[in-house]
Amino acid sequence: MGELARKYRDRVVQILDRIVSEQTAAFDAARDAIVAALAADRLIYTTGSGHSHLIPAEAFFRAGGIAAIQPIFDPALMLHISASQSSLAEREVGRADTIIAEYDIGPGDVVFIASNSGRNAYSIEMAMAAKARGATTIALTSMQHTQQVSSRHPSGKRLFELTDIVLDNGAAYGDASLQVGPNGLAMAPTSTISGAFIINAVIAEAVEVLANRGFPVDVYLSSNGQGGETAGEAIIQRWQTRIKGL
Repeated sequence: MGELARKYRDRVVQILDRIVSEQTAAFDAARDAIVAALAADRLIYTTGSGHSHLIPAEAFFRAGGIAAIQPIFDPALMLHISASQSSLAEREVGRADTIIAEYDIGPGDVVFIASNSGRNAYSIEMAMAAKARGATTIALTSMQHTQQVSSRHPSGKRLFELTDIVLDNGAAYGDASLQVGPNGLAMAPTSTISGAFIINAVIAEAVEVLANRGFPVDVYLSSNGQGGETAGEAIIQRWQTRIKGL
């Protein structure tokens, strides 16, 4: 392992340490919102576009994750069909309203919206629409980046200005965290690593609160472990009518 990899590791650790030490109030608010939603048999919705769609993918149907996660995926906003077109699609005014119409989001639900820049129409309109339906909205964004850019939405608002709770992923402006080579190429992004940490940590804390109250929460085991597949099938049967994509 070279020195650059070690610097990257150090940068990621620094970011995670800042997240833990500086965002206690936001973490607690997000945890409490999830606790209330799960206790009331509501859902945790997650969405994002471009590379930010990896955050809802991280939380969905995975070992150590809860069953009550409903990702909101739009193939046009992801990277596997056309990466370049996804950058254009996330700027389209009105797309979020069309997508959210397919989901029964309402009071008591929680909606995580991941967007590193927080400036594009999709994430902004998703926050507006979810909030109008009475859900608790949580932004997962880079405050350093979003505060240096203007909104691409007619409202002039950025994501963090519209949600109930804001969780800062700690990413640098432009996301790349290190200068590489003699020409100073910007590489080593951090937003996916820190975003995955944040969403997993907040949900785990919520489940711990409920577990201490004796409230059961369905959590997936690895389907590749002994007995995990059978347990997973039972959870799927319980949730299949409520979660799209199972």
